[in-house]
Amino acid sequence: MDYQNRAGSKFGGGGVASQSATNADRRERLRKLALETIDLDKDPYFFKNHVGSFECRLCLTVHQNDGSYLAHTQGRKHQTNLARRAAKDAQLGKRREEEGYTGANAVQVRRNVVKIGRPGYQITKTRDPITRQQGLLFQIQYPDVGTDVVPRVRFMSAYEQKVEEPDKAYQYLVVAAEPYDTCGFKLQAREVDRSSDKYWTWFDQDSKEFWVQITFKTEREERYSGVPGLAPSASRGLR
Repeated sequence: MDYQNRAGSKFGGGGVASQSATNADRRERLRKLALETIDLDKDPYFFKNHVGSFECRLCLTVHQNDGSYLAHTQGRKHQTNLARRAAKDAQLGKRREEEGYTGANAVQVRRNVVKIGRPGYQITKTRDPITRQQGLLFQIQYPDVGTDVVPRVRFMSAYEQKVEEPDKAYQYLVVAAEPYDTCGFKLQAREVDRSSDKYWTWFDQDSKEFWVQITFKTEREERYSGVPGLAPSASRGLR
């Protein structure tokens, strides 16, 4: 930084930098450091949303430019969350290996089970009449599923799957139930509303049909998610 041209400083001397100037210099140094060590195209937590802002999917923060995101990755919050995620993945992988799982992120599979094919399914687009939130309703048929088997569902990022080239604009809804093949549905990488009335699953034991309802957050909630001091939206007030 150039300190000699600051007000009140002598030529050749270093003036006292303000707090804002010091913070700006620190952010620039962190951004340059991150550029040397991070490739944003391979960062699984880096996401550019539909309004042009950048999001950290690990810390749920929003950034106006890539420099702000890079500086965030060098901060204490992001590094702490990375350590927690690594410890959690290591613990989860160890437990699943002990229980006979095929991998750290695999769906539980019983050995020597003969698969009988893919289940039938139906997908219906939905929209909440009050909040105008868009969503999807999945109806999956498992007529030959075992009496003690309940289908399981999870969300998978584009970087976890090995079927096609990863595209961070998409995510996957994976549903598994023996002895059927595990099926996955490709969705937009939009944040899902986890409220009990917006996201739910139900298995009808009589008809052997599995229901999954997901609802995406509104554009306002996606854009300002995690912003401190944000007033609640109209949709939250109505619930």
